Amino acid sequence: MRPLALPLLLVLIGLHGSCCERYSHSAGAESRSAAPPEADQFNGTLYGACRMRPSTKLPEGEPKVYGRVLFRQDGPVAPLQVLFRLHGLPADSGQVRAVHVHQYGDMSDGCDSTGGHYNPHGEAHPGHPGDFGNFAPRRGRIRERREAEGATFFGGLSVLGRAVVIHEKEDDLGRGGDAGSKLHGNAGRRLACCVIGISSPKLWDKTIPHQRKTSG
Repeated sequence: MRPLALPLLLVLIGLHGSCCERYSHSAGAESRSAAPPEADQFNGTLYGACRMRPSTKLPEGEPKVYGRVLFRQDGPVAPLQVLFRLHGLPADSGQVRAVHVHQYGDMSDGCDSTGGHYNPHGEAHPGHPGDFGNFAPRRGRIRERREAEGATFFGGLSVLGRAVVIHEKEDDLGRGGDAGSKLHGNAGRRLACCVIGISSPKLWDKTIPHQRKTSG
């Protein structure tokens, strides 16, 4: 090999590695922050809406839950804020209800076809994006504002197009001591569900004055 060939080869290898590393970092950052065009339309903020309907697989005697779940996220590093406005639960019942984001926005077989909890990182429950925890209805209604810890509307792991499901029971928050507890919190049958879609700010702006913020 000629004397200059080896140094030249090493320089070319270094440039190639540097280029690939920069591309990898750039692609990763782009994936995390990529947003639909509506983000530009609303000054970097994305809004979403989900119209809750009872599962078509619901047995007789179970409550029929209706209403909306609304979303707002002010950029890729901001928390995803969520407004719950649901009704149809028994007014005289003290039953706490669990709400989660499920993997598929598919209601072809009622809420059963929404799959399990959305869990892109393979975490044990309650570490899934959109594990909202438990809600205590008041006079048959749920009207609360929470933050969706770990969930986002931006990038490749967006929850847009996925489902929100309300269950018949309380979430045991992974403390039940069995396999089901670490998968879904033993929250029971799926009462109602909806698919998250992009929306304008109209519903959020109309609803937020009437909501109270609670911790997740």
